[in-house]
Amino acid sequence: MQHKRSRAPGDSKEMVAARHAFLSSGLYAPVAGFVTQALTPVSHPQAVLLDAGCGEGYYLDQLLGALPLAPEHCYGLDISKWAIQRAARRRCDVNWLVSTNRQPPLAPGSADILLCMFGFQSYPGFSDVLGPGGHLVLVEAGPDHLRELREIIYPQVKEKSLPRSDAAQAAGLRLVSSERKQYHIALNTKHLAQLLVMTPHLYRATAEGKAAAAALDHLDVTLDICIQILEKPTGQAGSSFC
Repeated sequence: MQHKRSRAPGDSKEMVAARHAFLSSGLYAPVAGFVTQALTPVSHPQAVLLDAGCGEGYYLDQLLGALPLAPEHCYGLDISKWAIQRAARRRCDVNWLVSTNRQPPLAPGSADILLCMFGFQSYPGFSDVLGPGGHLVLVEAGPDHLRELREIIYPQVKEKSLPRSDAAQAAGLRLVSSERKQYHIALNTKHLAQLLVMTPHLYRATAEGKAAAAALDHLDVTLDICIQILEKPTGQAGSSFC
């Protein structure tokens, strides 16, 4: 924790509460389903899984309910202490850690699966923690993710490209698969407010954009999700940060 740059880095207490309420509505359940499908081939009761940037624990909780994973072998990591406190209230049988993705506090080569969902990516740290033959599952927003909302809160929507794996491959990981999933959800006023608070959009949007979003009573938005699976080649050991 000496590597933190502030007293309370990461998501605030308010952001965590909004995310917990929003995810509990089930609107992002299909995202959890997509990730479950991606992890099914590599999941087994002895697998050590690290959810790097776990937030308040929603996705790890969903995975544990659908896959043959043992909670005592699962770790959830987030730099926000508020997120980890909320995650620990969700499940007390998982190992929750307040730490940074730059230097995950697991022994080198100890993880079989590393999941990073919409989080900060530190490929040297990820590669170090993964054991030979281990898998990194990256879940990122696609170009059209929440486009309808972004068109309301920003004067101009910046066009985004599909996520790439160059940096991960440069860290010694091999791309196994890449897929893109899209679906639509209907948001009411409460959901819109929660979604804004739980994301950086609240702080990046203009005052006019936030007022326009607050005036809506519903909005249909696109969820655009990209899932990449990378593998650490066998024979490639991790290095210690010590």
